[in-house]
Amino acid sequence: MFQHGLKLSIVLFSTLFALTTLVAHDIEIPELKRRVTDLTQTLSPEELSAIEGKLAALEKEKGSQAAVLILPTTGQETIEQYSIRVAEAWKIGRKGVDDGVILIVAKDDRKLRIEVGYGLEGVLPDVICKRIIDEQIVPHFKANEFNLGINAGIDAIIQLINGEQLPAAVSSSGDLESMGWPATLGVVAFLSIFIIVGTLVPLTVHKYLAILPPLVGAVAAVVSYQLTSVWILAMFAMAWVTFFVGIVITVLGTGILSLFGIRSSSSGGSSGWSSSGSSSSSGFSGGGGSFGGGGSSGSW
Repeated sequence: MFQHGLKLSIVLFSTLFALTTLVAHDIEIPELKRRVTDLTQTLSPEELSAIEGKLAALEKEKGSQAAVLILPTTGQETIEQYSIRVAEAWKIGRKGVDDGVILIVAKDDRKLRIEVGYGLEGVLPDVICKRIIDEQIVPHFKANEFNLGINAGIDAIIQLINGEQLPAAVSSSGDLESMGWPATLGVVAFLSIFIIVGTLVPLTVHKYLAILPPLVGAVAAVVSYQLTSVWILAMFAMAWVTFFVGIVITVLGTGILSLFGIRSSSSGGSSGWSSSGSSSSSGFSGGGGSFGGGGSSGSW
């Protein structure tokens, strides 16, 4: 009887532990859309915009990415467990440089943490992060001055990063702006020739083939920009891929069309197709940085 009760207790304990483990991860990681994510409406729109401006200026000048997350609670997870999940999901900081930092505030838990990427652990070691929390942020939080506390912490972090030697920042809009208008227009005109040729040449085979080269070129541009975040490289990728695909499709077009029972048109004719491209910015996104648990936590 005793052994049966012991076995039942072990089963119940194991089940409870499993359920607890599942519950420990019930707080979802919010989608990264901007540099400051406030799920508690603690900051006013003006306060949020001001902090956003500071963090955007930091990225423009130094290349380092910083973000703020304010949420009610981390649930059953410790703030250290939750913050590393946020870091892994958001990938703040440049890939290979890993110069990202995240300030996370769990307001109802009265906990906060500065999570630091590998590349900034020299300038923001754990002991310095702890001092920023205890001396700059927590005194304001205790007085319910959350905007002042976050600003004080961000200012201290920015000041330290500004004194660090890091790889030069690359504008997120690419290098075209720094080239000046004449050079920019020249580059665009040059690349446009390859895009136009790659699109029009397949018309000699059939009008429906003309849509394929710019479509594949657009995909190449998107992939290139995701990998490099440099618009001019994305434009080069689109131009060369469109041209190459256009030539290949022209050479192989007749055979491809015959597979579908479509006759080719040697005269080309009016294709009736028009193409338009658009690009939109989904807001702020991480640059692929890595985190290893460096940083510090605190409470108020």
